[in-house]
Amino acid sequence: MVSGLTFREVKNRQKQYGANTFASTQGNNRALLALLARFKNPLVIILLIAATLSLFFGDRASFFIITTIILLSVTLDFINTYRSEQAAEALKDKVRVKAQVIREGSEHTVPVSELVPGDIVLLSAGKLIPADGIIQDSKDLYCNEASLTGESFPQAKPAQAVVYMGSGVASGTGVMEVQLTGSQTKFAHVVEALQSKHQPTAFEQEMKDFSLLIIRITFVLVLFVFAVNALFHHNLLQSLLFSLALAVGLTPELLPLIITLNLTKGSLAMAKNGVIVKQLSAIQDFGSMDVLCTDKTGTLTEDRIVLVKYVDGGGESSETVLTYGYLVSLFSTGFENALDTAVRSFKTIAHYDYQKIDEIPFDFERKREAVVVHSQKQHQRLLIVKGAPEEVLKISTSYQTIGKKLTGQRRRHVEQTYANLSQSGFRVLAVATKTIHPAKRYEPSDEYDLCFQGFLAFLDPAKQSVAQTLELMERLGITIKIITGDNALVAQKIAQDIGLEVSGVQTGEDINRLSTERLRQLVEHTTIFARVNPEQKMRIIQTLRQNGHVVGYMGDGINDAPSIQAADVGISVNNAVDVAKDAADFILMRKSLHELAGGVAEGRRTFANTLKYLRMSLSSNFGNMFSMAAASLFLPFLPMLATQILLNNLLYDSSQFAIPLDNVDDSEVYEPHTLSIANLKHFMWSYGLLSSVFDFVTFATLLLLFHADEATFQAGWFLESFLTQVLVVYVIRSRFGPARRSRPGWALVASSFITILLAMLVIVLPLRTLFGFGIISSSQIVVLSLIVASYLITAEILKQWFYNKDTT
Repeated sequence: MVSGLTFREVKNRQKQYGANTFASTQGNNRALLALLARFKNPLVIILLIAATLSLFFGDRASFFIITTIILLSVTLDFINTYRSEQAAEALKDKVRVKAQVIREGSEHTVPVSELVPGDIVLLSAGKLIPADGIIQDSKDLYCNEASLTGESFPQAKPAQAVVYMGSGVASGTGVMEVQLTGSQTKFAHVVEALQSKHQPTAFEQEMKDFSLLIIRITFVLVLFVFAVNALFHHNLLQSLLFSLALAVGLTPELLPLIITLNLTKGSLAMAKNGVIVKQLSAIQDFGSMDVLCTDKTGTLTEDRIVLVKYVDGGGESSETVLTYGYLVSLFSTGFENALDTAVRSFKTIAHYDYQKIDEIPFDFERKREAVVVHSQKQHQRLLIVKGAPEEVLKISTSYQTIGKKLTGQRRRHVEQTYANLSQSGFRVLAVATKTIHPAKRYEPSDEYDLCFQGFLAFLDPAKQSVAQTLELMERLGITIKIITGDNALVAQKIAQDIGLEVSGVQTGEDINRLSTERLRQLVEHTTIFARVNPEQKMRIIQTLRQNGHVVGYMGDGINDAPSIQAADVGISVNNAVDVAKDAADFILMRKSLHELAGGVAEGRRTFANTLKYLRMSLSSNFGNMFSMAAASLFLPFLPMLATQILLNNLLYDSSQFAIPLDNVDDSEVYEPHTLSIANLKHFMWSYGLLSSVFDFVTFATLLLLFHADEATFQAGWFLESFLTQVLVVYVIRSRFGPARRSRPGWALVASSFITILLAMLVIVLPLRTLFGFGIISSSQIVVLSLIVASYLITAEILKQWFYNKDTT
């Protein structure tokens, strides 16, 4: 046996080659670059230029205020975002893939990131190839390299064959020596190419489109306002600063931060409920999921598989069937499965008379496996096949003894025994044998003219708690579809036991015969898909997505990995095979729909709070900035100085940090939602124009009723503008009226109160002179408060009209 590297050699090579990861920037360097990257924002650059111009023209106060606000904004963004990334990274650590290596002559389990060139890695079915390397020894080793080559069928990997990081072991065992790690691997080059051609998700694309809309509106407003003020002979520098401040005020610059905070809060809450988030951005799709496809084993059942019966084709108990089934389970070296464990643990059978010669590993096309043994007592070689009854019966031509042909009435009798077992809820495997001549190697082509022996029947009882969870899923608006490799009768029995209403059943053979258009119709009304292979699973998922559904797929096996990757939401479990966990967006610490339901609810709360910020910020910002642009046409002075706009923006943004902690309505949790850009645009125009109407009322009140001068006008409008922006969240945060809406979170109430108090102090204390505010009287404050109250009442009425028009 190879001894592998010594621990000293490993340590030295880790220093030489680095970690087996793709990250090129670590620690403080990464943090510093992340901080500096925030200054690449075009708006920040423009403001820095404006601050420099202020200093050049002697306006030190504006320079100080603009610079301070920029630094505070950038620093807050960096600190919160970096903490969010660190929290997400800490969650990922819980699901790191491990590798089995030989070091100093013994086996060790180590994180894949710690592998170095020269390491000896043990491979088995279900494991991921952790680095590029060369096979030193193999036994029926097949690897799935679809992620690299696009080839859907597993490739044979004999000794001296090259294997690549990112591919998965489909069957067999092997020993590889690591040649290349980290960024030197072929997979790293593929990842780099894919990242350079990143295809945005639907949510990212919609956000990009909306950002372009904001940029266009901002550009037009800034040019218009600057041109008007220049023509009216306002101070050129003040006009420039005012125009640039308008751009800042209109842009929801905290949007990336709010989304990140929302997602991080959601991921931490989901982690407490046993759902580990590998990809933060996937939480948006998790909340939007309306169809969940899942296998039944362990999810709908107890996952406590036990061997209950071993019978011949007539249903009579048969020790011969048990012995042959035991030999296949004992001698197979492919991936471990619960059925083989159940056979071996049922009872120990004397097998010393049998010597293993070879094996033909299981694959998902044949749906069976075989071993070749030599019986010393009978002086002959025997091929023993175990697998799906339909597949084994296809290649069986005789029954129990060579003389009895498996035809006509006898075959129907065997098939009826199988049907009876399935209808009783048993998972069934068939066993067949064949005397075979000596050969150097045995292949699947040797599996023909078999003698059928009987059935092994297993029981995996339905979970008693699933019925309640299914009710919760129904309340969440999620349709459950079972996609299983078992036969339809077993799946129907489990569905009956848990109270899942079955509206239709299709098998893999049925799906193969269906056209794309016909399948698109049938998937809507089918609850159970039975006896399906990995390609058929993917076709079902892709068809559901084409029909407009947001599809989740939950699986834990090798054959589930492509489907997990194909779904909008890929879900696996902590004890799944490596390839399934690697493909998933979410990892459940326990294989249970209950934890999944809790994760969906949290994902929807996250989405609801993100949408809440978008609606509130965009509509309020647009209204205020439109008012400023319009006011600059007829006022002999600027309606608000640049520093006042930036102060308003800073205080308002500070009040929004609590949105991720806000409560949401039950309707937001119990209904799947997707982002509608058309709806957001409509909301922005409706509430933006309403805000502007009350701004114009404020202008008229300050100028005509109170005859306010420039400084007092700016103080009065600053107060009204800020109060309407902060308080309208209590209207917009729910689609319902005061009696039905959820109570606001304490953090949101506290942040609103604190920022309003700070705004009032700035207005009434001598500090106001630093920002250019004039003195505002108590009577003016009372009248402005009445205007704000009127605005909030009107906003509530507009909201009811908005939602009654079914524009969501």
